[in-house]
Amino acid sequence: MRFASSRARLGKAAWAACGITVLLASSAAAGSGAAGAEPRSSGRAAPGGSVITVKAAEIGAPGNPSVGVVPFKDAVYRSCAAAPQSSAGCLMVGGVSYPYGIGQVEVTVEQWVAFLNTVDPRGRDRHGLYDGTESSSAWPKYGQINFSAGAGNGRHYSVAYPEWAAKPYGFANFLRAARFVNSLYNGRLISRQAGSEGPFRYVTYEVELSARTERGMYDLARPDATRAHGSGFVVPSQDEWIKAAYYDPHGGGTFSYWKYPTNPGVFGDGNATAPGPTVLNPTTGDVTNAATQPLASYHASGLPAPSWCPGQLQPDACSTLNPLGLDPSTYVQLYQGSLSTVGQARTRSPWGTLDQGGNAVEWTDTITAPPSGRDFGRVWRRLHGGVSNAPAFQMWPSAVGLQPQDNVFYNHTYPWLGIRIGVIGDLKPSKP
Repeated sequence: MRFASSRARLGKAAWAACGITVLLASSAAAGSGAAGAEPRSSGRAAPGGSVITVKAAEIGAPGNPSVGVVPFKDAVYRSCAAAPQSSAGCLMVGGVSYPYGIGQVEVTVEQWVAFLNTVDPRGRDRHGLYDGTESSSAWPKYGQINFSAGAGNGRHYSVAYPEWAAKPYGFANFLRAARFVNSLYNGRLISRQAGSEGPFRYVTYEVELSARTERGMYDLARPDATRAHGSGFVVPSQDEWIKAAYYDPHGGGTFSYWKYPTNPGVFGDGNATAPGPTVLNPTTGDVTNAATQPLASYHASGLPAPSWCPGQLQPDACSTLNPLGLDPSTYVQLYQGSLSTVGQARTRSPWGTLDQGGNAVEWTDTITAPPSGRDFGRVWRRLHGGVSNAPAFQMWPSAVGLQPQDNVFYNHTYPWLGIRIGVIGDLKPSKP
């Protein structure tokens, strides 16, 4: 999308900075659902592609009940029949009839760079997997990944600064997420290791990525691609995502659903029982107040948003330089929140996932009707999770976000869109 003038840039950037709140205003239709990766992925080179480590929380209790939500209302209902009449409608969400896995944390910048260098070794970017605004020179505060045209094959993309390596990748659209999943699906599963941490069970996968991105779990020749296989890595569905974030198999919360992915909270009390906001090291983005629990990276009312600027830069670069042509005062107002290092908030969902509340908002593969009722030839999908620049209500189960799966404008202007991968079926390592 072209930016016609500075005034147009400002208007569009303001709309983008309001973020998912704007896009979530109203949608009456519901939709339906591999593993988010742990921050220690190696990204080391292999003959077929880079190797990354994927740690998935195991989600059991198949056949759990759904719960009714009215978009952005501070409540859940046993059924939509019990919900009040609303122009926004009511959705039944969270019920999943099968066991599955979901990433303990979001896909990291280091993992995304490993993916880029595997699937685009010559740096031609034929599938729109990278945008110039993602670079540290174009956008000092949010630029995660640098591109070098003169680098050797398989080395064109690099983590902008070491501090970004274990942050969530923040410039995803659904098509980018689906291509990452296809690379995992078509890749070679080297190892699978089950384990536990306290009451939570995890499976850790070591996967050699494939360069094949257009078919696999999703056939991207179809704009409305859905899952093509019953086993493998996936983008979670809305129901899979919500169950992992909110459904308490021990009956906590309301109708067994928590208000936040970090704690049961109390429906109807606004943000009174919201988790505390993270405080970030100003030069690294590491969480410094993890002893305060429960905790999430979001913009709490009356407090500054969690924020940091790479220590290699002068602070004024992060507060003034931007690719949108915004003046410094407008820019500082609109772009406040930063992504924190994955997992460092330490607060777990009922199933042991981390950062499903706050940090980056995350894609699901659930297709839904557009808010206007007319799609204009575009496919809309659901998102969830709160955002580091957004208030607590974005972390409610009723924050059923949506936007077009291929929103190129957001690739330029919205640095908080992430990916958490899921796993369905019983994956087995392949023989060398």
